[in-house]
Amino acid sequence: MSAVRTKHSSRGSTMSRSEEIVVGLDVGTTKICAIIGEVNSEGVVDVIGVGSAQSRGLRRGVVVNIDHTVASIRKAVNDAELMAGCQAEKVYAGISGGHIKGINSHGVIAIKNREVTAAEVARVIDAAKAVAIPLDREVIHILPQEFMVDAQEGIKEPIGMAGVRLEAKVHIVTGAVSAAQNIVRCAHRSGLRVHNLVLQQMASAEAVLSADERELGVAIVDIGGGTTDLAVFFEGAIQHTSVLAVGGDQLTNDIAVGLRTPMAEAEKIKKRYGCALGSLVEKDDTIHVPGVGGRPPRVAPRSTLADITEPRLEEILTLVRREMEKHNVLQNLASGIVLTGGSVVIQGICDLAEQIFDLPVRIGYPAGISGLVDVVNSPVYATGVGLVLWGARNGGDRLGVGGDESGMLDKLVVRMKQWFVEAF
Repeated sequence: MSAVRTKHSSRGSTMSRSEEIVVGLDVGTTKICAIIGEVNSEGVVDVIGVGSAQSRGLRRGVVVNIDHTVASIRKAVNDAELMAGCQAEKVYAGISGGHIKGINSHGVIAIKNREVTAAEVARVIDAAKAVAIPLDREVIHILPQEFMVDAQEGIKEPIGMAGVRLEAKVHIVTGAVSAAQNIVRCAHRSGLRVHNLVLQQMASAEAVLSADERELGVAIVDIGGGTTDLAVFFEGAIQHTSVLAVGGDQLTNDIAVGLRTPMAEAEKIKKRYGCALGSLVEKDDTIHVPGVGGRPPRVAPRSTLADITEPRLEEILTLVRREMEKHNVLQNLASGIVLTGGSVVIQGICDLAEQIFDLPVRIGYPAGISGLVDVVNSPVYATGVGLVLWGARNGGDRLGVGGDESGMLDKLVVRMKQWFVEAF
């Protein structure tokens, strides 16, 4: 369960809850979303509060203006609190950006008493994570892929097995200390504490992927405003993660320039009339285009919009395919591709993706929840819902980055001391 405790809200709520709740905070480039969930007696997460606000303090997933980010977080959290009738204190916050790097590692230990215990599992994971990490980077996740006992591969749960040698393959996700610390600082200034930072595509995977897809092989492509996040699963375990510094904002900018309309109007046009394939547009379809600087609106062919959106989306998806080919994971995707995120609500994007990947493609909607299902039934909320599900399933764990500024600073000081000892 989550370490988030509820009480009477100081922001006007009159409703109280005795249960513990889980709060997910999706800090994105174009929007900040707060989702409050409550785990019922059957272990199902009930979504009880949703709030969102325009994000004006991030660029490509990284905080560039703390004051603007804090204001957006406060608005999103306040709206969610009012809907839920409780006050959030601790959150699971998403993290993304071009600074995120994922690597695979391998560790080996001897088994004491010839039986694998929880202590041996912890030791072999420590051995696997003993890789050189620059001082300006911090471990966010250590995700086990598989264990091997005396060369027996494909073991998911080794505890209790007999043997003399234990090996572990893990996936390590690291990020810039400064980027992680700025997210924690923004949450802290908003009156919240970060229980843990979670990689955004891992959170989205919690919400939109099934166990069968993870086993057969699947890639989740989360196309947000500033970044496109990729995670590849095979045989039930994470195989690869990466973040590309391109997203829906570039598409919106192309529309604003190509149609000579304000950015805000270009975003509306993209969501309402955007099409990923020009062949799907009827010849006589038109769109209403507001002018810039007080100029009168005009009518333009929808095919003109498709001529702008199709090349940009093709570029983004092609970059994702090249990333998969680079790391030799494309051939393991028997379940295909799952697209999610705020920028996939465009007509024809699955058709375009199927042409590029030559694999089955579907849109990922949040699943495995109850409560306000209709409110969050959109790829836009995949990361937020996933953060709540992640918190409900891993509530007692503090993987990677700590939940407050002082803890992160202490880690940095310790690593600097170690560096000086080794160097001098």
